[in-house]
Order: sequence, then structure tokens, then C-alpha cells
Amino acid sequence: MSMGAYDEDEHERREEKATAVDTDFDDQRAEYRGKVEYESGDSAEALLDQFKQIKSQ
Repeated sequence: MSMGAYDEDEHERREEKATAVDTDFDDQRAEYRGKVEYESGDSAEALLDQFKQIKSQ
């Protein structure tokens, strides 16, 4: 058989490996508790004005 020749056994082995589903992982979702804080800061208009000022420099 030459290089690159079609090998049906190899094709089937790769196909079986590619279609196998790994079920060895934990299906439970992690539960995170805590709180998120953020500062809203400037208004949208103020941010747009700042952006325009930066772009014009």
C-alpha cells in the first residue's frame, strides 16, 4: 500500500474515535455565591463626548 492509500480499518477507527462522547465529566453546574458591584460612572453622553475628544487628538 502506498502513502496516502485509503485504509478502511483506519478510517473506521478514526470515525469511531471522533464520534465517541466523553461522559466522564461531572454534569453538575458549579454554584457561585457572592455579589457583584460596579460603578456606573458617567452618563452615556459624557462617555461619548470623552470618546469624541480622544478620537480628535
